[in-house]
Amino acid sequence: MSAHPATRRIIRISVAIGLAAASTAALADMVWPALILETRLFSWWAITVGLVAEYLFVRVFFRRSIQSSLVATLAANAASSLAGVVLIPLAGIVWEFFPGVIYMTLLSWGTFNPITWAATFALACAVNTLIETQVYARGFAWGIGRREFLGIFVANAVSVGVALGSLVMVPPSL
Repeated sequence: MSAHPATRRIIRISVAIGLAAASTAALADMVWPALILETRLFSWWAITVGLVAEYLFVRVFFRRSIQSSLVATLAANAASSLAGVVLIPLAGIVWEFFPGVIYMTLLSWGTFNPITWAATFALACAVNTLIETQVYARGFAWGIGRREFLGIFVANAVSVGVALGSLVMVPPSL
């Protein structure tokens, strides 16, 4: 089965973004929650849980074959992983400067607070969902309605939730 030309293009762009963003959290001069979460999103357990959750969703809600569901899930998650290397920490830093700086100043809170962690979770889910829905819609010509979008968001929330939960159970050493 040959991949659709749009899928190949998305994968090439994602690989280019991933290679361009080869830096890691360990090389950063400053740290914020999205940067820490991003390192855990690449943990084997988060990847495995996310792929299984999304595969099941794709198989049931899109009513696709096993092979089609598997290929589409892997392509969508490859694209969101590679682009997410840049976009999730970027979304987090944008959050830090606005609206984070406003409420953190008013409440005299630092960066690592419950509101920022909740926003980091939501932003990571949103970034992954937006990228993956584009892969499904453009790369595979599957219709994406509200139901499908929300389902993909929930599937991403499972894997992001596993990564976030791992930070609570095994905090990183900074």
